[in-house]
Amino acid sequence: MTPVFDVAIVGAGAAGLFCAGIAGQRGLRVLLLDHAPKVAEKIRISGGGRCNFTNRELDPRQPQRHFLSQNPAFCRSALARYTPADFIALLQRHGVAWQEKHKGQLFCSRSAQDLIDLLLRECGAGGVTHWQPCGVRAVHWHDGAPGGARYRLETERAAVAAHALVVATGGLPVPKIGASDWGLRLAQQFGLPIVAPRPALVPLTFEPSGWAPFAHLAGLALPVHIATGNKKQGMAFDEDLLFTHRGLSGPAGLQISSYWNPGQPLRIDLHPQAALEATLLAAKAAGVRKRLPNLLAQQLPQRLCELWTQHRPDWQRPVSDCSDKALAQLAASLHQWAPTPHGDEGWAKAEVMRGGVDTRQLRSQSMESTQPGLYFIGEVVDVTGWLGGYNFQWAWASAHACALALPQASHCSP
Repeated sequence: MTPVFDVAIVGAGAAGLFCAGIAGQRGLRVLLLDHAPKVAEKIRISGGGRCNFTNRELDPRQPQRHFLSQNPAFCRSALARYTPADFIALLQRHGVAWQEKHKGQLFCSRSAQDLIDLLLRECGAGGVTHWQPCGVRAVHWHDGAPGGARYRLETERAAVAAHALVVATGGLPVPKIGASDWGLRLAQQFGLPIVAPRPALVPLTFEPSGWAPFAHLAGLALPVHIATGNKKQGMAFDEDLLFTHRGLSGPAGLQISSYWNPGQPLRIDLHPQAALEATLLAAKAAGVRKRLPNLLAQQLPQRLCELWTQHRPDWQRPVSDCSDKALAQLAASLHQWAPTPHGDEGWAKAEVMRGGVDTRQLRSQSMESTQPGLYFIGEVVDVTGWLGGYNFQWAWASAHACALALPQASHCSP
């Protein structure tokens, strides 16, 4: 006899584990499958091993402000119904210690393993059947199947049937821990369109010969204002920028990468705290004899100042010997740096995927697709959050919305 479950969930990451635990505790017979050898490996490695699991600055009235999608309003419903405060309450019930860092970012105090153990306990409380590692070789749909089990899954362990199928397979980043396009291919199997996937929250790279002078700044970080695009469709962030051997990273580089499109220049203010021109002109008026790079180093990192001024002799002089025009041009170049990236570091270094299953084919209240009984949650969906815990909050919120809808949508007994 083929085992029959109320719901089969493919993907034992953040969204899949959370959905399985809630659904199981609501009385559904749940099968959770994942092809990877280790459970929730992306949780384990995130946040330096302590997992930035949510962000307190998410506004439940305008949650979409911290997310991008071709259908921006889609994520509002789930995020408003399951908030960071709700997930914090879950951690407190389980005695998992956490701490707040920069800009509302919340991390496990001890280890991300505490969060994984919490999710596994939730699944245990719901009597979830967990097969891992266990890949799914094929999925078949039979409308009107006996007993209403419309989905048949051919897995590496056995064939199973389910009333509903939830896809929580994540995105394409970090293939070395098991990322795959299985969820996207399944969506296409059932005729659901895909928003073209691309790396997001990823370091940006530049053409090597043009970047060669800046490669000497690798490891240098400083606070900047960074923007891309126009005023209507662009985005800007105030974050720390990190120079690398190949380009730009750090929170500023990662954040802007989600909005940057090939061929677009970046707009970077390397000293957003104050106008440099006024500072330089005041120093000249006071007769300051310091070399311009040395005076500038009072405001910016010394290595940056030396690199920035080395190609112009009139920027190497004592400040009092510089023309007003030269000082204005130097200040403008630092406030209005506009480098154009050549590309990015790709899936191996990306933290999340931009794009995914088109949300216009999903119901925002339940995450069910136009294919009856087929649900998509988490990163596989075309909803991408900012850096800082927003993508994990989307995993919790979309999983919660789906799990609460399953009994009605699949006609299972609660």
